[in-house]
This record gives sequence, C-alpha cells and structure tokens, in this order.
Amino acid sequence: MGNTKDNKARLASSRITGISIPLGAVCTKKNTVIGEYTVLPDLAKFCKKAGIGLIQLLPVNDTGMQSSPYSGLSAFALHPIYIDLKELPEFKALYESDKKFAKNYDSFVKDNPYDAKVRYNYEKVLTKKDELLRALYETTEIAKNAAADAELEKWIKKNPWIVNYAVYKSLKYKYMQASWKSWEEKDQHVSEKEIKARWTKASNQKENLFYAWTQMRAAEQFKKACDAVKKAGILLKGDMPILMNEDSCDAWALPGIFNQNLRAGSPVDNENPSGQNWGFPTYNWAYLKEHDYSWWKDRLKSAEQYYSAYRLDHILGFFRIWAIPTRDTTAILGHTDPYVPMSRSCLNAAGFDDGKIRWLSQPHVPTGAIEDITWNHDSATKILEKFCDRIGNEELWLFKKSVSGDKDFYESDLSSLCQGDAEGRVKSVLSKYWNDRALIEITENNFVPVWTYSDSTSWKSLNGDEQWRLKQQIEIAENQQNKLWETQSDEILSALTNSVNMIPCGEDLGANLPCLPYVMDKNGILSLRVYRWCRKWNIQPEMPFVLFNDLPKLSVCTSSVHDSSTLRQWWDEDKGGVQEFVRTYPHFFGIEGWDNDAKRRLADEGYSPEKGEAFLKALATANSDFCIHPLQDFLSMEKKYWLENSDDERINIPGTVSEFNWTYRLPALLEDISKDESLVAKIKGIADAHNGGK
Repeated sequence: MGNTKDNKARLASSRITGISIPLGAVCTKKNTVIGEYTVLPDLAKFCKKAGIGLIQLLPVNDTGMQSSPYSGLSAFALHPIYIDLKELPEFKALYESDKKFAKNYDSFVKDNPYDAKVRYNYEKVLTKKDELLRALYETTEIAKNAAADAELEKWIKKNPWIVNYAVYKSLKYKYMQASWKSWEEKDQHVSEKEIKARWTKASNQKENLFYAWTQMRAAEQFKKACDAVKKAGILLKGDMPILMNEDSCDAWALPGIFNQNLRAGSPVDNENPSGQNWGFPTYNWAYLKEHDYSWWKDRLKSAEQYYSAYRLDHILGFFRIWAIPTRDTTAILGHTDPYVPMSRSCLNAAGFDDGKIRWLSQPHVPTGAIEDITWNHDSATKILEKFCDRIGNEELWLFKKSVSGDKDFYESDLSSLCQGDAEGRVKSVLSKYWNDRALIEITENNFVPVWTYSDSTSWKSLNGDEQWRLKQQIEIAENQQNKLWETQSDEILSALTNSVNMIPCGEDLGANLPCLPYVMDKNGILSLRVYRWCRKWNIQPEMPFVLFNDLPKLSVCTSSVHDSSTLRQWWDEDKGGVQEFVRTYPHFFGIEGWDNDAKRRLADEGYSPEKGEAFLKALATANSDFCIHPLQDFLSMEKKYWLENSDDERINIPGTVSEFNWTYRLPALLEDISKDESLVAKIKGIADAHNGGK
C-alpha cells in the first residue's frame, strides 16, 4: 500500500508535462463517432512522440442521459458510451451473421460522421449504443439462460457495487430514465436486503445481468487500454468528482452517506448574486467516518485499477462545503458545513435580547409588499396567510415554521388571488423577503450568519455599536471554524491518500482558507494553478502575476481548464491580463529591455500560433512539478487546427445546460495530428523546457 511519502518521492524524480482532454473528444479513423476507451493506446503513442508524460482525462463514470461528466449516476460504473462495439468479443460473429444488426451498426456510424466543426450528439449516440449493446447481449449465453457464466460470476465477486447499480439501472429503464425520486414509493426507498432480493429474483436476472455484462466489457476495454498507456511510460490521471448526482445509484441505495436535506453549491459572489445551487446532496461525514471512509476508499481503489494519478474535484469540499436547504432554489441561505454556531445565550450575553435576535433571524414581511402588486388588501392578506403568521394586529408578518424554502412559494397556485403576471411577481417578492435576514437559526437556539448579512434590512437597522458587537461574535465563530475545517480535512484526506498509491492532485480554485495549503502539502496533494488567475489581486494596482519561481513545487500549472475559455480566447478577450503577462515576461516574446511600446503592441495584437507557443514555453519554466494543458491549447500553436469561432473550442460553459457542453471533438483525427511533425516538435520543445527546469 502506498502513502504520501511514496508519492512525493515519485514526484521528486521528474517534472512532468501533460495534456488534459475529455475521452469523447479523441476521434480516430477507427473511432469516428466519439472517442472510446480503445483510442488511449494511440493517444499514448502520440504523447510519447511529443514528449508528453501524462494524460489527464475528464471523468468517465456513467452519467446516464446527462452529458456532464461531473453528474455521475454511479461512483464506480464506467460510462457505456465509450465502449468500442467493434472490439467486443461478441461483435464479429453477430455482425457477420445478422444483416439487420450489421445494417443498424453501419447506419449508426454513417449517421454520426466525424466533423471537426460539429459536436457529437450525446443523447443520440448513447441511445443507439444502448440498443446495439442490447442486441450483442442477446447473443450471449448469459442472456439466453438468465444466469451469469463463470467469467461474469468471477467479475461480479470482485465488484460487489454492481448489485446496487444493476438493480438501480433496471428500475431507471422501467421508469424511462426518470429520477428515482419520482418512482413509486415501493421502489424509492429500498433496503439493502430488498436490493439483494431484487438482484437474485429470477424474473429480474436477465435485465440485471445486462448491466453487469456491460460493465464487465467496459472495464475490460478500459483496463487493457490503460495498461497500454502505462506500458508506453505515460501516466494516466483520472478525475474524481467530489459530489454525486442526487439521482445517482449511490444516493438511492446508500442514503446514509448523504445529507438528503442539504444540497451543495457556492455562496454569493460578484458573478453569482444568488450563489450557485448545484443540486447535489452533501456528505454525511460523521456516517462516513463511522464506517472508516470505506465508500470513498473503495472509489479510489476502483480508480487505481486504471490510473497512476487522480484529481480530487473541488477539494475545498473536504474542508467545508457550502450546504443549502433542499427547499431553497438559491444558495443565499446556505452555510458552511461543518460550522461553529453562535448560541442564543452568547448572543444574549453580547447584548442582543430575544426580540432583537428574532428581528435578525426572521424576516418581517409588510402587507404592503404584496398589496403593491395585487392592488387589493384582502388578496394580499389571503396570500400572506398561506405562508405567514401576522404579528399581533400589525400589518407585519413572520413566515410560518412550516415554510422550509422558497420552493414553497414557487410551487403554490396563487392564480385565484392574482391577475396577469402578478402571481410571478408575488412569488419573487416573497422569495426576496425569505432571503432577507442577517442570521439563520440553523438548529434550535443556534445561529450562523448569512453570507451577505451586511446587505440585510435587519443588519442595516442596527446602530454602529450593535453591528460591531455582532461582528465580533461572527468572527469568534469563524476563527473556531478554521480549526474545525483543518481537523476534518486532514483526517479525511490522510485516510484517502494513504489508501492508494496514486499521485493525488486537488482542484483548489477560489479557495482561500488559511489551513488549505498546509493540509494539502502535508498529505502530498498537488494544488492547481491556472496561471492566468495567479495574480496578486487587490494588493498592487496593476495586479501583477505571481512569479513562476513562487509557484509551489507541489502543484499543477495550467494554461486553462475545462470550465474556462481556451488560451486563444483568453488572449483575445482579456487584454489587461495579456498586457500584464507580456510586461512581466517580455523576453519569452523576443522583447528585451524597457520597450514598453513593443510590449503593448504585442499584447494588443490578436492571438497567433507563435504567441501561444511562447506562452506555453513560458509556463514550462514554472516551479510546478506538473504542467498540464488542454490539448486544444497545444493545438492552437498550428493555425490549421483553429475552428472559425474560437468559442467552439471550449469544452463547457459553466452555468449553462445545452447540447454544446461536454461534446467537443478534436479539430482533426488523432492519426493526422500525430503525423504533424511541426506540431509534435513544438510540443516537444515545451516539454523539454519543463523537464530542463528541474
């Protein structure tokens, strides 16, 4: 069993340059519809030729009908969309003997041609592959006898998670892929014993074993491909999403692992005035600790079959997560979890009586706020009576204890009390008041501050002395929380990183916890440095870049990530950032001395392959052990690979849901990219610059 010392020793032996890419993007002459598990050996050959030592993949877990690889339906199951049908042992015989199947397969390939300018249709490809996989499965003795053969039986014993997954997928199929929360009650809440009974039930066997057979074949293909990558001397790095879809097999079968009444997200910021509500359940860390973090350890051990390194997505969530009540649509009333509360007695001692605490923690809704919309006092009163209790005889109301979130407003029918667009406006106003508070009573007589407490009506009504005293109480709790977060994260991450011998990397973007660098370094976890954002924000007027030598050795330096614009886009869109980069590192662009006009002109000119090469060569000199860039950024060093619209080279646009996201394909087939000696030489030059910088 490996440990963090093993990982650090391994890192000390070399500096590594890598590429990051979604598997589905890598098309070849044999895999024209979508990149599949079997493309990895050829990708490794290209990397070897170009001096690349690491391939980082986006998650390849089953995500069902959702294209986002971070919306997993299972912590363990591989995505069947990446199975290479031609390479399945059942394919050749059926293709040669069954004209209908052969025609169906050929039309699938023909109807989804590779086109560098067109993204693949995720739902169409997945649906057709499922149909073809089912046809192949029907030819097996497993399907004919509705019983596992020796090969599958052996695989099932090694992968016990398949029981929950297969039963869950069978029910998803029965309910036409609907969320398990909309299933009949008898199927929604099922015990471990009941799941096992459904797994072994004779009438369920054929369908259950289809999913087991599919996963066995996927694992065989992926493992064979990963072994070939390893044999080529290339590290393969996987991606571990921290959260699970609330519609996942794990949330359905293992509810104790999750806080079903909380959803993860992020607090309010300049770009997200309502915060972000991701809709994924948070973890019940107390339950996980009680079970020695076995579920997480099993995830990592499963991944270790394939990978030599892994990325822990949103590592901040292991320290503390932004937890949002499940009945809220926004993240405004979220809170950190774990947290240190302010008790009622402490607030009383600080000079806040119960009346003042009520004013700070319970929004007060004036009748006029609704009457201004309905233009009718009686209608306004009837609306408020549905959700609120009147304070005495005042035209002022408090929300009922039964109201648990703004979904209660949005899901109510108020049409009989409102006319025209008034119903929507009333609901928006109620939601606005629901969020208008300085404190949240998180448990009885225990409070936490709202992230935006200083914007609340109740905070603004306090005098200067009251604001100072309340802020002191908030700061005391926050200081205690920092120690709590350090203790929790160190315990969890130590347990996880020591359970496998993969190199751990953490996605710590936007994290500013004082304890985070210490805990990550202590556990040998590489941090992430997207260099365009590595600046001394709000410290100096020009916000200079953190110098390459000041980046931590135990880090991954990168030009961009799957959620950001590409290098080419950044250069053309962020003129201020580019100007500062050129001002800091002019010699990489052939500018010597103090020729500020030349620096300004170069930064203001549009992106070019030469500038891209200079930028990536500059990043190669950073102190970071790993330099991993999206393959698109490497390809931008040759203009022939540019798409007409640079936006089309992005992988994902956060905050949007569309067919565009996650369905990117490389602008050329892998064979053609591999033959491009000019591109290969440029990439090798960048890799050599990084290796030589040790």
